[in-house]
This record gives sequence, structure tokens and C-alpha cells, in this order.
Amino acid sequence: MDTPSHPFHDLFAQLGLPSDAPDIAHFLAMNAPLPGNVALPDAPFWSPAQASFLREALLQDSDWAELADQLSQALRAPKT
Repeated sequence: MDTPSHPFHDLFAQLGLPSDAPDIAHFLAMNAPLPGNVALPDAPFWSPAQASFLREALLQDSDWAELADQLSQALRAPKT
């Protein structure tokens, strides 16, 4: 069975966030670094609906889980 794949910006759209490259870069710059002891869905900047979506995506290993992992890594990267 093929799993649908989504580009990174689709995750932002799914979360109801602006999803063009400059807006994604701005979001990452404003919210990084996310401490290592904070799970992605538990970050303080999510709405309850966004947190729930991310939590379910990761728990169910849905087709959004890989992008959620990428977002988590991007938020944990040190600012340059």
C-alpha cells in the first residue's frame, strides 16, 4: 500500500498556518529552539486543535507523522 506523501508546506496548511517559504521560515525563527524535553504537540505555541492534530499524527503514525518529525527537528535546530 502506498502512503501519500506531502510536501513540508502542506503540514503548515493543514495546521491552518501560512504555508509559503518566507512564512515557514518566520514561524521557525520565532518558535525555535524548542527544548528537547518538550514533545512537539506540547509546545506552547499550538492551539488545542493543532496540538491534537500533531499528537494524533504521531501516535497513529499517519502520513503526516514524517512531516511532524521534520517540523520537530527544524524547531530544535540551533538558531544561526
